[in-house]
Amino acid sequence: MRVFLLVKRRSSPGGLEPEFARYEVEVEPHERVLDALVRVSRRDDPTLAFRRSCGHGVCGSDAMVINGRERLACKTLIRDVADKDGDVVILEPLRNLPVRKDLVVDQEKFFIAYRSVKPYLVAPEAEAGKERPQTSRERAAFENATNCILCGACYSACLVLRAGKAFLGPSAVAQAFRFNEDSRDRGFEERLQALDKPDGIWPCESKAECTKACPRGLQIARQINETKRRITRHKTLREKS
Repeated sequence: MRVFLLVKRRSSPGGLEPEFARYEVEVEPHERVLDALVRVSRRDDPTLAFRRSCGHGVCGSDAMVINGRERLACKTLIRDVADKDGDVVILEPLRNLPVRKDLVVDQEKFFIAYRSVKPYLVAPEAEAGKERPQTSRERAAFENATNCILCGACYSACLVLRAGKAFLGPSAVAQAFRFNEDSRDRGFEERLQALDKPDGIWPCESKAECTKACPRGLQIARQINETKRRITRHKTLREKS
């Protein structure tokens, strides 16, 4: 099967306006978009820049916009985006992040937001020789959020960020939710410093594009809304006390 990859290319940050390069490649319908990219890079254009690592949808490094939708190139089959011989598959870098080159984006802003919510267990030292027990129900409260692979797809799909508004970003809030809902964690008050501010969690407009874009099925919009409600309850109780 012959398809044409239309790849949005930019030579360097702040360089010339991006242009689309067209590559013809032979692939099988069951092969992945990543396979087609690797084939182009090895046979036709070694200057083509894109990220890849595990190739199995675990590392999240090859997230990009494929035919207008955030996807993982390693999990997207050719038949998912091309129906017949001669079809065009459009590949673009993730949105809302600066482009370093071609399909590679600068993720610094994304990870600054991620680190700001203290995405780790904040808990007192366990008693010597003892574990911190947790019931299956307590674990289930945050199980979905543990599937995040930090691919940036939700950040790219966020309409608030696309509108140029200051916002912590959906992935960072989902990570805050994961630890805030952990029965062993005691870091909620510390995470409020990043969450409860004008450019923290509150700009989210609940459009749920983040949930639609997530390749791992995270219920990000729900987690953002539950975090908003928890913060509101916390502030109400604090004002009453």
